[in-house]
Amino acid sequence: MNQPLLHTTVLLNEAVDALVAPGHPPDATYVDGTFGRGGHSRLILSRLGPQGHLVAFDKDPQAIEAATRIADARFSIRHEGFRNLDEIPPASVDGVLLDLGVSSPQIDDPERGFSFRFEGPLDMRMDTTRGESVAQWLAEAEAKQIAEVIRDYGEERFAGPIAKAIVAWRETRGPITNTSELADIVAGAVKTREPGQNPATRTFQALRIFINAELEELQQALAASLTVLKPGGRLVVISFHSLEDRIVKQFIALHSKEVYDRRAPFAPPTPMRLVALDRIKPGEAEVSANPRARSAVMRVAERTEVPA
Repeated sequence: MNQPLLHTTVLLNEAVDALVAPGHPPDATYVDGTFGRGGHSRLILSRLGPQGHLVAFDKDPQAIEAATRIADARFSIRHEGFRNLDEIPPASVDGVLLDLGVSSPQIDDPERGFSFRFEGPLDMRMDTTRGESVAQWLAEAEAKQIAEVIRDYGEERFAGPIAKAIVAWRETRGPITNTSELADIVAGAVKTREPGQNPATRTFQALRIFINAELEELQQALAASLTVLKPGGRLVVISFHSLEDRIVKQFIALHSKEVYDRRAPFAPPTPMRLVALDRIKPGEAEVSANPRARSAVMRVAERTEVPA
């Protein structure tokens, strides 16, 4: 019998401590944008009063199945991505948590196709019930498109040679259908790599981000957070690579100052809407116990008072 794949929640206590701000009422409402296996959600629920409420989102059917085991009237789960955060009523939420990492059960399940370490179908969809898999996209995409995705989302300097190698394989051997084939193609096209890093690391990251529209979804959710958060509500985002963290950092910085329209110099400025509170990384003990935590960066901001 297969053992269940386990997940260790990164920055568990730090994230919930930042989210559930001192002074929040016991009937507060929070959003966990990525339920995963429920680590953050369960700890948030333990901090809520009897009239509190937690709304969780997740695209992964396996995460949704895990969420059904939480028998708590204060909890609800939505089978959709946090891009749909804007469906929540304005100024109704005391805190929004976005954990952008791929869960260990997703990475370690060969059938999901997220990792080059395991032989499995080349899927990589967060939601396996809808959308196009990586294998399906690679079967039709042009070399230029493939190179752009690998370069833009993986910051891979060998994106061009990798794309050409993918198309050459496809033309001579047929579609790429599994993770091992793609990893071997990339290894043959990448001439040098940082010590200790598999040549396929950046390509797999890029294709996963692209096929799930992860950066676009993050931008949509960040914009929606400004609408759904109450004054004093917290935004907590845990990122795991530089592309995500750059978006979060720039978003908080943009809304942490008044913005003047240079085309209308006498118009009142757009008011500051966030206050940056903290940037936290996992400590040595957490990284030692869970090496997947080493790249995590958590940023915390607070919604300012809405001007009259």
